[in-house]
Amino acid sequence: MSYNDTMKVSSKHLKTFRAVFEEPIRSDIAWTDIETLLVALGATLSEGHGSRIRVWLNGVRAVFHRPHPRKELDKGALKSMRRFLKEAQIEIGE
Repeated sequence: MSYNDTMKVSSKHLKTFRAVFEEPIRSDIAWTDIETLLVALGATLSEGHGSRIRVWLNGVRAVFHRPHPRKELDKGALKSMRRFLKEAQIEIGE
């Protein structure tokens, strides 16, 4: 599924999406930015046990852990988010 700037995806969402796939992999992306991106893409989020959050997008399901005590995703979590977005076939056009 492809999205462009004229849909629900704002310039901030686009910036977050690009940051997720940047090399070298970043460790400064806030979880709240990821959550708002996922919602804008049409994902369904539900609370799990503890810091877990379940995400469904385009028929793909994943479980992530909200980072704590830091608010940013670590590199391992960001790699998992990359994989999830790829599996959900998310591409954001220019």
